[in-house]
Amino acid sequence: MIGADPGFYLEWTLEEWCGTPGALSDAAVSEYRRCFDAATVHASCEDYRAGATIDIAHDRADDARLRCPLLVLWSEQGIGSSYDVLPIWRGQAETVYGGALECGHFLAEERPEETTAALVAFLEPGR
Repeated sequence: MIGADPGFYLEWTLEEWCGTPGALSDAAVSEYRRCFDAATVHASCEDYRAGATIDIAHDRADDARLRCPLLVLWSEQGIGSSYDVLPIWRGQAETVYGGALECGHFLAEERPEETTAALVAFLEPGR
């Protein structure tokens, strides 16, 4: 389906997933278009396929906890709203920070100030 009209699929996805109208600049959309070639479509489909199948088995088999601190940010409007995100990640890592941002899928584009503040606070603790 995507291959029949990748441009349409990309435009629809960007519009549907963006929770803040106008947040994606023309330059950003142009770059998405430039990169959305057959190899990218194939890789994207493989990533979703693995997420629904083999990734789960790999996660269960990997019992090592992450020791590096993690920053987890997600969309308040997206799929993350269906899960208790921080406790899930705390089951995988020793130290987890983060929270939901009021936006759609594109955190950095939709909430640049909040995303930057979270990154700076994470990278420079005690600042």
